[in-house]
Amino acid sequence: MIELRDVSKVYQIGEERVRALDHASLHVRPHEFVSVIGPSGSGKSTLMNIIGCLDTADAGEYLLDGTPIEAYTENELARVRNIKIGFVFQSFNLISKLSAEENVELPLIYQGVRTSERRERVRQALAKVGLEHRSKHLPTELSGGQQQRVAIARALVTRPSLILADEPTGNLDSHTGGEIMDMFAELHEQGNTIVLITHDNDIARRAKRVVHILDGRLTEVTL
Repeated sequence: MIELRDVSKVYQIGEERVRALDHASLHVRPHEFVSVIGPSGSGKSTLMNIIGCLDTADAGEYLLDGTPIEAYTENELARVRNIKIGFVFQSFNLISKLSAEENVELPLIYQGVRTSERRERVRQALAKVGLEHRSKHLPTELSGGQQQRVAIARALVTRPSLILADEPTGNLDSHTGGEIMDMFAELHEQGNTIVLITHDNDIARRAKRVVHILDGRLTEVTL
């Protein structure tokens, strides 16, 4: 599903050149649950952005489902991000003026899914994360853990083949973070492919494979 070959990314910050990724290679097969762990500044977010087609590499090759990313047009990449990939972020990224169900519904509106199907898929997604009874609540009326569950439902509602989670427990206490990781484990058991970015060893170990990133270089970790 995901294949990065000698991918490099360099940012120019003032007069300094920062190498965020340094000949990084990674292979993720369908239905795998992989965590990428590393400290701040190690290249985790850059890796996430490239895998999620939010950024492009300066060198190397990225194949998604066997197709080089360079082969996609901008419109095709937007479609990939909207349909093939479900994103879960540390800061939840919910729209404060929209209810839980409206936040979850948004990607389906962008896809042009008809109203009746949207409502049913939103209901199913919220039920899957245990929040069907809070569907009318605004994000400010939900706890941090509940907001992250809404964000997970939003990622799932498009039925993506890949879920990318960037520090999904970073803003949560350890108990709530554990509950969110239980949810990712369940999603993996249901057949979802998951790549999870974290700086927390305990969180990383919940995945079936662990990859360490430091100074933009990736190495497999033996569990």
